Amino acid sequence: MTTTKSRAEIHIAVLMGGWSAERTVSLSSGKECAAALEAEGFRVTRVDVDRNIAATLAQVKPDACFNALHGRWGEDGAIQGLLEVLGIPYTHSGVLASSLAMHKEQTKRIVSKHGVPIAEGRQVTPEQALAQHVMAPPYVAKPISEGSSVGVVIVREGANRPPEAIRQIPVTRDNQIMVERFIPGRELTCGVIGDKVTAIIDIVAAGHLQFYDFEAKYAPGGSKHILPAQIPAGVAERVQRHTLAAHNALGCRGVSRCDYRYDEAKDDLIFLEINTQPGMTPTSLIPELAAHAGMTFGQLVAWLVEDASVDR
Repeated sequence: MTTTKSRAEIHIAVLMGGWSAERTVSLSSGKECAAALEAEGFRVTRVDVDRNIAATLAQVKPDACFNALHGRWGEDGAIQGLLEVLGIPYTHSGVLASSLAMHKEQTKRIVSKHGVPIAEGRQVTPEQALAQHVMAPPYVAKPISEGSSVGVVIVREGANRPPEAIRQIPVTRDNQIMVERFIPGRELTCGVIGDKVTAIIDIVAAGHLQFYDFEAKYAPGGSKHILPAQIPAGVAERVQRHTLAAHNALGCRGVSRCDYRYDEAKDDLIFLEINTQPGMTPTSLIPELAAHAGMTFGQLVAWLVEDASVDR
């Protein structure tokens, strides 16, 4: 964001809440970001986003918006398109990158063309997924366009039939969900801040949890983060190379984070997804990765504001 104003004169609207399945996470992210921006000297207005957001922003008249929304409408290109129309600079990725990254199948198609390894998968209707196994277990059934592990169902090896939980998975407009081969092993995550790739975190979910699910992500004690990940140098290089490739292939801006599964027994590294609006809660990964690189939380959010623009 190009301006001659001092920080005290720069008015930032922190967009949070919304009405997606990740509303509570967004409120937590927004609260942390707003407090950090105020500590960095910015003038801040907290905005709990609803469908009257255009009128609200016309009243608030911010110099820029810090996008702390998560999930649909907040990170899928919708709010980004509105901000482009209103001409208000905003943080994180633009319309196209946000839309593509939120759609897991489109993301996989694009990043795979840039050498990023993906899991075998297919789009099906919930009815098809419930009628019979659409691939041999173990596999994962999940939404195509949700984040924070919302609606993920793991079908274990030996399952006689698909579980009824599949019926609860959020669907796309054309009634589709994604089914993917289950990758055993370690959960690795790596970020990009600006044009620099971060270190890697090895995420170990608490023993009572099946995988790095919503509780593991956001509940205190839900997971342990090993930073830097204790993995072979060659594997770390692959993770970082694929993370930067995915970020650039989709045209992401600001910060992003890629998640992987790594099966040590088979040396099988598989990309899961990219997140263009990573969480900014007390248990979130990007702030932890930034701190590891010597960047405080305040410096991170201030940098995101300074990077804000339109036509992203």
